[in-house]
Amino acid sequence: MPAIASRISRHWLDLAWGAFAAVNIAVMLRWHDWQTVPFHFVWVSLTVLYGFRTWRGRTTAIVLSVVFVTTGYALLRTTQITGEGLDEMTEVPLMLAMFLAMMWHAHRRDTALAQVERSAAREHEFIRDASHLLRTPITIARGHAELVAGRATGQTRSDADVIVEELQRLSSISNRLLVLAAADDPRFTCVRPIDLAALIERTAARWAAAAPRHVVADVRATGTLEADEERLICALDALIENAVKATHEGDEVVVRARASGTTAVIEVADRGAGIPAETLPQVFDRFARRPHQAGGTGLGLAIVQAIAASHGGVATITSTPADGTCAALRLPGYTPRDGVREDAGRALAPDLIR
Repeated sequence: MPAIASRISRHWLDLAWGAFAAVNIAVMLRWHDWQTVPFHFVWVSLTVLYGFRTWRGRTTAIVLSVVFVTTGYALLRTTQITGEGLDEMTEVPLMLAMFLAMMWHAHRRDTALAQVERSAAREHEFIRDASHLLRTPITIARGHAELVAGRATGQTRSDADVIVEELQRLSSISNRLLVLAAADDPRFTCVRPIDLAALIERTAARWAAAAPRHVVADVRATGTLEADEERLICALDALIENAVKATHEGDEVVVRARASGTTAVIEVADRGAGIPAETLPQVFDRFARRPHQAGGTGLGLAIVQAIAASHGGVATITSTPADGTCAALRLPGYTPRDGVREDAGRALAPDLIR
């Protein structure tokens, strides 16, 4: 019985269509003046159903043969009884031809989609493998370049510093490509409860010590979040890095955590250069750069979006040129701390930064 119930659950749409078609054929045989309407109901509904199902060749041949024979017989029966409508018999092969043409286009579509999926899979494999292969030689080359830079003087030191900087940039691109290539893997995230307030405060403190900016934490959610802490730190680092590049020395960058029901909202805002309105729709695309990031990789926000999506959340950005930017991660799985009433607050707009 469970096996039968499972089969019915999988094929309920096909069974429903079969019942619908049987009723219409019965109408054709019973009420001869109405045979044209149910005839078209059967063929049109079959076409719509095939668009959803795209059956295998044998199943399609069987169903098509049954429909062709039964509808043809019903029309022929009506013609024999009434003595009229013989010309309507031409509709049977006509509908068959139209259905076969639709099948051909449907199979072409499926073939094209399969090719796209295979190409995307090969692209992901190539990026992942290339990133893995590049990491070791880049690391070794950077280590030797740093040794040369430490021992050299004058122009040689300057040239070695450039090499170190470019190798560091290559390493960053390789690491970020590796993250993006792994984003579609179900094992991309390792979710566990994390202390949201502690994460925000540690991240802000780490950047405050390393960047010539006033990076401050504004924690309004002190509960736990079901998330991958390492991936979340990676996303926050990318957002804060962008905010640092968009601002000047001494400017303020706010990292804020608030709650909206069971959703945690993490925001990074600055009062920097901002993003033009025409550029905003593309900021999450790979290799898209904000105007002030001439030396960036263009992968940071793509990684942020991938990490948010892997948690079942979304990443958004609001910005006004010359007035600042606010990037937000909205992530499900937030649980308030027992006995603590939290202030959900409003979205952190650039003009709220003090």
